[in-house]
Amino acid sequence: MRLIPHLIELKLDYKDALYEQDRPIETVYFPITGVASLVNTMIDGSASEIGTIGNEGMVGLPILLGDTMASTSAYVQVPGSGLRMPARALTEAMAGSDRMRAVFLRYVHAVFNQVALSAACVHFHNLEQRCCRWLLMTHDRVQSDSFLLTHEFLGMMLGAQRPSVTMVARRLQRLRLIDYRRGQVTVLDRHGLERHSCECYAVGKREFDRLLGQPECTG
Repeated sequence: MRLIPHLIELKLDYKDALYEQDRPIETVYFPITGVASLVNTMIDGSASEIGTIGNEGMVGLPILLGDTMASTSAYVQVPGSGLRMPARALTEAMAGSDRMRAVFLRYVHAVFNQVALSAACVHFHNLEQRCCRWLLMTHDRVQSDSFLLTHEFLGMMLGAQRPSVTMVARRLQRLRLIDYRRGQVTVLDRHGLERHSCECYAVGKREFDRLLGQPECTG
């Protein structure tokens, strides 16, 4: 109830910048059907995704840890809807509720685990397995079998060049797991994607359920 007076509904359009790297975070976002990417940009301008956030969480993690500066950029990867509120209002609400602070910190822990798991996944699993994992994670969040996912963002998600991404997408199409046309993905066989994914999808989902399913702190 503490957050409701501050929340404003908004449309999340593809490539919308939610905040920029090395700049203050003034607004936090709660995606409902959209998905945001956390992107780290190098000095030479090359960029890679380090994580995604959907309806399980919040865009603006540094605020939860008492910081106001963004170490990454955040962009809308899959368009949809969401809620926004001033970062200062969230900080004040957390200061007045031990329960709220505990829930948000458990969420930070879950995101840390996801980023760590993704780093290990790159080393141990092939591109097709990782692609299936990311498609499943996105499917979980958008509440639809069809969603926008361009080659550009898919390549950034997987840390792969466009030709490799195209090859994997075509193989998944041949297997009738997805349909992929003009950046629009349609999941045709979710169970098939789960079979072709690496173990990281199930491990990551289990960790989120463990940490966020039953908050222990009250007050």
